[in-house]
Amino acid sequence: MPNIAPAGPGGLQAPAPVPADGGPDPAAPDVIGLDIGGTKTHGVRWNAGVAVAEAKSGSANVQNVPPEEAARNLAELFAALGGHADRVVAGSGGVDTDSDAEALRVLIAQQVPGARIDVVHDTRLILAAGAASTGIAVIAGTGSVAWGMDAKGRQARSGGWGYLLGDEGSGYWVAREAVRATLHRSNRAEPVGVLGESVLRANGVQAPEELIALFHGSYGRRYWAGQAHLVFDAARAGDSVAEEIVNEAARHLRALVGDVATVLGLRSPVIIGGGLAVHQPRLQELLARGLREDGFNEVRFLAVDPVHGVDYLLRSGSL
Repeated sequence: MPNIAPAGPGGLQAPAPVPADGGPDPAAPDVIGLDIGGTKTHGVRWNAGVAVAEAKSGSANVQNVPPEEAARNLAELFAALGGHADRVVAGSGGVDTDSDAEALRVLIAQQVPGARIDVVHDTRLILAAGAASTGIAVIAGTGSVAWGMDAKGRQARSGGWGYLLGDEGSGYWVAREAVRATLHRSNRAEPVGVLGESVLRANGVQAPEELIALFHGSYGRRYWAGQAHLVFDAARAGDSVAEEIVNEAARHLRALVGDVATVLGLRSPVIIGGGLAVHQPRLQELLARGLREDGFNEVRFLAVDPVHGVDYLLRSGSL
C-alpha cells in the first residue's frame, strides 16, 4: 500500500463535541449541512460551530428519486436533526442546472421556512472536507464525477451524468461490469470463475441467464452498487476478469481528473471521496500510483464524511 495521506486536516478529523448539557445554545445560529448522494442523505447540525446532531436518511437527489420520495426523506432527516435552522447548506449530486438547484431548494425550504438555503454540487463538499479551497475533487461512490476550482474561481467538471450516460468507475458501474462479464463468459461456454460464482450466489440464482431479468427488474442502483465489493474480493482471489474491471475503474476515474486538470491547469491537490474509493484499498492504490504517473503529486483520500465540508466552507467564507 502506498503512503497515501488522508484528507481532513485543520480540525476536521471528526465532528466537534456536543456541549456538556447535550443541547444547543438558543442564542447561537443554527446551521444544518446536508450531503445528498445517490443512495443516502447525511445531515449534521452545528450550533455556534459545534456539531450537536447528526442523522441519515434515504436519498433526496432530485434526479435519482421522485420529488415525493425526496421530500419524505428530507422530512425524516430534519425531524431527526431537530427541525428549525437559520441556514442550510446542501451539497447534492444531480444539481446540474439552476432549475435543479431551485427544485431542491424548494423541497428543503418546506422543512425550514425562513432559513437561508445554499445548494452546491456535492463534489464541492469533497474538496472542502479535505480542507482545500482549490483543487480537484473526485467522487467514486454509487456514481462518479470529478470537479475542480482554481484560485480565480473558475470551475470545471467531468462526468456525473448518471448511470444511463456514464458513471464509469463507480460502484454501480463495477457491479454492472461483473454481471456483464459473467454473462459473456457463459455465452462463450466458459467457466464463470470466482467472480461469476460470487455474483450468482449473492443474487440467489443458479444460471447466469437468470441475471438478465434480475438486472432489468425492480432492484435499483443502490442494490447493484452494493455488490461492487464482490469484484474486489474476486480480484484478490486471483480472478483475472475481476482484476481487469478494477483496473479499468481506476483508469476511468483517472481520466475524469485529467479532464478537469486540462480545463483548469490544476495539478493539486486531488481529493477523493465516495464509498467505493474510501473503502477499497486496492482502488486507492491504483489511483494514487496512476495519478502520480499522470503528474498529480498530492493525492488524498477523505478521512471524514463529506458533510463536514460545510463547516469548512462557512469558516473559510467560501459561501
